[in-house]
Amino acid sequence: MRLNRKDGLNIVPFIDIMLVLLAIVLSISTFIAQGNIPIDLPSSESAQQDREDKTKVSLIIDKDNKFFIDDVEVNPDELKQKLNDIDQKTLVELKSDKNSKFDSFVKVVDILKEKGHENFAISTLTE
Repeated sequence: MRLNRKDGLNIVPFIDIMLVLLAIVLSISTFIAQGNIPIDLPSSESAQQDREDKTKVSLIIDKDNKFFIDDVEVNPDELKQKLNDIDQKTLVELKSDKNSKFDSFVKVVDILKEKGHENFAISTLTE
């Protein structure tokens, strides 16, 4: 007695799993692509509009006093080296969360002043 059985690979479950994984990767990549670090900027009545400079470096201090240069986290030990590598003509845009320590902000400004870099802007919210 011989059974008639089809020997083959059923790829339908494999395709289902791949589609689920694709959906997960696409949904996560949209969050990563935004590159936004959530900070709560202090407000100012005399704030000016942002200048659009082609050579601009964004330095962010979040509420946990972590430093980010162009949305990439930098530890405090390598902060000075990273800031010293920036050209003096490049605008450094400082964004500090209003709940971060003032000491972190002063540390960044001190490093910039020490190297003679005075082309920086402090970002705030307009009221």
